This record gives sequence, C-alpha cells and structure tokens, in this order.
Amino acid sequence: MSTLPTATIRRIAHLDMDAFYASVELLRYPQLRGLPVVIGGARRNGTSRANSGDFPRLSGYAGRGVVTTATYAAREFGVHSAMGLMKAAQLCPQAILLPVDFDEYRRFSAAFKQVIAKFAPVVEDRGVDEVYIDFTDADGGQLEGGRALAARIQDAIERHTGLTCSIGVGPNKLIAKMASEFRKPRGISIVYESELVQKIWPLPCRKINGIGPKASSQLEDLGVRTIGELASCEPSWLVQHFGPNHGAWMHESAWGRDERVVVTQSEPVSMSRETTFERDLHAVRDRAQLRALFTTLCEQLAEDLQRHGYVGKTIGVKLRYDNFQRATRDTTIEVYTNDAALIRRTAGLCLKRAPLERRLRLLGVKVAGLVRSDSAARENAPLQPAELSLF
Repeated sequence: MSTLPTATIRRIAHLDMDAFYASVELLRYPQLRGLPVVIGGARRNGTSRANSGDFPRLSGYAGRGVVTTATYAAREFGVHSAMGLMKAAQLCPQAILLPVDFDEYRRFSAAFKQVIAKFAPVVEDRGVDEVYIDFTDADGGQLEGGRALAARIQDAIERHTGLTCSIGVGPNKLIAKMASEFRKPRGISIVYESELVQKIWPLPCRKINGIGPKASSQLEDLGVRTIGELASCEPSWLVQHFGPNHGAWMHESAWGRDERVVVTQSEPVSMSRETTFERDLHAVRDRAQLRALFTTLCEQLAEDLQRHGYVGKTIGVKLRYDNFQRATRDTTIEVYTNDAALIRRTAGLCLKRAPLERRLRLLGVKVAGLVRSDSAARENAPLQPAELSLF
C-alpha cells in the first residue's frame, strides 16, 4: 500500500555567527574567554601588543575609534557595535581592547560558508558573518521544521572552525532573521507560520529587521509597543505616520509576510553599508563620532567589495533625518575602485552637498556601477587630491 508524499512547505534559515569578530580573536587568545573584550579602533598591523600578553584596557582611551564588536561579557555592560570607544570606556573601563583583523575574519568567513555549502546548495551571502539558507528542498530541511538540518550545520561549523553560530528557521527571511536571535549564543529556533501570534506578536517592534531605534521610539509614543499591536494598526494609519512605503511595509512585516527569495548568484549592481544610530546625531555637535562611524562604514564597504571581487565608479551617501525624510547624493569618478581611502574621500565630498541642519538617524555609503575586478578597465592616471570632507 503506497503512502501519500509529505507536503513540502517553505523553510528558510538565517544563520548568524555568534559575536563573530570577537570569537575569532578568542581562538587566538583563549585566555580571554569569559572576559569583556572589545574589538575596534585601528587595524592590526602585523605585530600587536597583545601578542606578548600585554593586553591594553579601554580605561583611559582617548580617540575617535568605534566598537566593531564585543564579547557577550562586554555587552552585559551596555557595550555594542557602532558605539564610540570613549563611551565604551565609560561603561566598561576594564574591558580589553583588541585591534580589528579583517584578513583573519575573511578567512574564517570563507571557512564556515564552505561547511554550509556541503549541506545546502541554495545559500545567500549577507556579509562576513551571516547567510540565508533555503532549507525547503535540502536533504533533511523539512525534518522537525528544519531543526535536524540546522543542528547538523551548527555542529559541523563548530567542529571545523571552533566557532559557534545561531540559526533561526521560519517560513521566510523576515521570521528566520528574528528567530536566529531567540537563543543566542549557539541556539536553534524554529517558527512555523501558524506560530506567528504565539512567538512573534509578543516581541517589541524593534525586533523586526528594518525598524530601528527611532521608528521604535515613535511607535511607542503612538502607543504601539509589540509586533501584535503593530499588526492591529490600520495600514492607512501607518502610512499617515511613516509614509507610503515604510508604513505599508510595517503592516506586512507585522503579519509575517515576506516573499523575498534566497538569492545565490545574482550579479549585484551596487553594494552598501549603513547604520542606524542609537540616538540621533548632529553633524556639528557629534562630528567626531560621525567621522569615525563614516570611516568605518567606508572601510567595511571596501572589504565587502574586495571579498566579492567587485569594483565600482559611482559612490554615494544616504541620510535619514530625525523626521524620517531621506536624502541621497552620489558622484561618478573616472576609475573603478574598491579602495577604502578613495571611497571615503569621494563619499565625504557627497556629504558636503547634502543638507545637514537636522539631526541624523541613519548614515549609509554605497558603491554602484559594479563590475568584476578582473574585467575592469583600470585608469592609471594619478588621482587629484580631494578636499577633506565635513566628517
């Protein structure tokens, strides 16, 4: 007697490495496990004071550096990524400060992604420390809602790299991304579409990827605190307060709707990096912090371009103000580039053309018009020195 085939349902996983940069450093310095460690500031330059065991502390730090990441022990003191190192020093002066080492992070990033490819062929690279994986037709992807396959991937990554990750599995990218945060570190969380009310609606609105601190605060001022309360709002009311695009998207997201597919080999037309601030920043009064954040974004974007093998000619900036209005400015240069210094210099000139009277809640940098590095026609004419940017 034949049995009916089991129905296949869409299962998407979001895999996020646990405190990735910090965890890589703890493999290098295992004696620091359990201690508050902050990664940030200058890049590692071949030799480091830490190599001799003389670990510098955050106490007394003076400069414009920004926290790239921190161990969970440091996060307990309120330290988080994109925070100024001077502020972090006030919160956790005893924390150990280590320089960033992007070459080592890229090496481990490639290693954990190679492990994933052995289990599931449809993988979307979302940066150095996270990916989306389509479990739908992968071997074991339907078993226990995806938990069995997630456990196999998690164990294999730890066995091959010494690093841990957290995985969320849901009916789409939106819910999988939220689920990956449920049980960090080294957690696996499964959410079915039927569990939206139980597992998603009680969460604060800021847990939706795309609702930052400012929008979350504005929603709270309007009496909307949880995703469930957001789902009960009329779409027209949300559009009135947050605009036609963002307001409509908020309503769809609160109902767990997301039809985005896991994209594998598409050729990007642009790459960008952006950050939403914990508090609105002013271009003059918070100039030092903005300058450091802006430089970090440009360096991270250059790293992304280099890692993926792309260069581009059009460089631009994106701003979102405290009133949710947006502004973009861009310019096209004569040569293809993925150089951090040139991106920083050109993006800085774009900033000078943007209105900066209002406080900023988001800052982003983009390189567009991408081509593969090995096929780009390089210009050898020397670049003229650019004027220093506002930041």
